[in-house]
Amino acid sequence: MTRTRPLARTTTLRIRRLLVVGLVVVVAAMTAAIWYQLPSSSSASPSSSSGGTPPAPGGENRGALDESGRVPDGLTVFDDEAAALANLDRALLDALRRAATDAAGDGVEFIVNSGWRSPEYQDELLREAISEYGSEEEAARWVATAATSPHVSGEAVDIGDFDATLWLSEHGAGYGLCQIYDNEPWHYELRPATVELGCPVPYTDPTDDPRMQQ
Repeated sequence: MTRTRPLARTTTLRIRRLLVVGLVVVVAAMTAAIWYQLPSSSSASPSSSSGGTPPAPGGENRGALDESGRVPDGLTVFDDEAAALANLDRALLDALRRAATDAAGDGVEFIVNSGWRSPEYQDELLREAISEYGSEEEAARWVATAATSPHVSGEAVDIGDFDATLWLSEHGAGYGLCQIYDNEPWHYELRPATVELGCPVPYTDPTDDPRMQQ
């Protein structure tokens, strides 16, 4: 004779199975939601140097703010506490700030990659350049000695953002601010006479600059 389960027991088993299936569905949904919100390494934006310009010694950020002239990321021309700015030639800094104020009206911000540097810091950058480029001759196209560098004398500033250097290439002469070297579009110095006469033709690189021959 065939036995049959009582109806109540059959109903209980069905309810338990439904609960288990429902719990599995909920857990799977929660896991999928968490996984979806995790950042994907393949979608992360790669870092790039400022404005797409290949990084060169003296034309990039090099660590935390200190008294040697190193600057942190995001330093603007209005950050008075930075030695890299505080030790700049006052006329250069004033011109930069006037230009930056007007550029802000066009949605452009001046970020400083380098300004005044101590002789020790300049020597450090030169050693790094020689190591990177393989010779003193090639390094000299990018980094001057402490005795000749306009950064050490407080007469030069490196602007990091491409939009800012583009703005300065179009408007900088009106503030006396000129690009000095073809190979360093970020490097600007003050030439007051250019307000009326325009900027002089840039040197190909620092090795063409008579000041570097001292």
